[in-house]
Amino acid sequence: MSSLANAPAAVRNREAILEVLRSEFRGDERVLEIGSGTGQHAVYFAKNMPQLHWQTSDLEANHKAIRGWTDSEALENVSPPIVLDVAKASDIKQTFDAIFSANTAHIMSASNVEKMLNLVANLLLPGGCFYLYGPFRVAGKFTSESNEAFHSNLQTQNSVMGIRDLEWIDELARGAGLEQIACYAMPANNMLVGWRKETKDKS
Repeated sequence: MSSLANAPAAVRNREAILEVLRSEFRGDERVLEIGSGTGQHAVYFAKNMPQLHWQTSDLEANHKAIRGWTDSEALENVSPPIVLDVAKASDIKQTFDAIFSANTAHIMSASNVEKMLNLVANLLLPGGCFYLYGPFRVAGKFTSESNEAFHSNLQTQNSVMGIRDLEWIDELARGAGLEQIACYAMPANNMLVGWRKETKDKS
């Protein structure tokens, strides 16, 4: 039996996400993943998009799981995880062509979602894109009964968690200098939403 950490959702959604990222990350080189979790997405996407250099990141408590997957695959285009906590000021000096994050916005507090978007804007090169995967509410409404039940479960675990309004996230993104460029319907009532960093000041 494998001792590697396993998130079944990462296996279920990876093909659908990969289909989009293959197109949207075409021409990019350096990608940061915020909240790499088990590391399964990182190794799968890096293996299938060998032109990309994939930088994993997460809270330090999750690094062992990520390293388990990156070490097992030994891919040259995946870097070991860096410590990244969006709640704190980041001292990351690197910049990236693209940034990806999956299933993070609904387990963060609202203030940390805003901090994540500001961090993304700081770390992206001009013209770079950010893709966020997960469940969202649209126009204040849940897109399915299962998402509404999931939101209630999250709130029971911790009142700061919950499925966010896509319009609210988009407003925060615009305030950080990110413009929405795409919104893809994904399996299991999820979405993959993309924003692009402004290439120059709008004056």
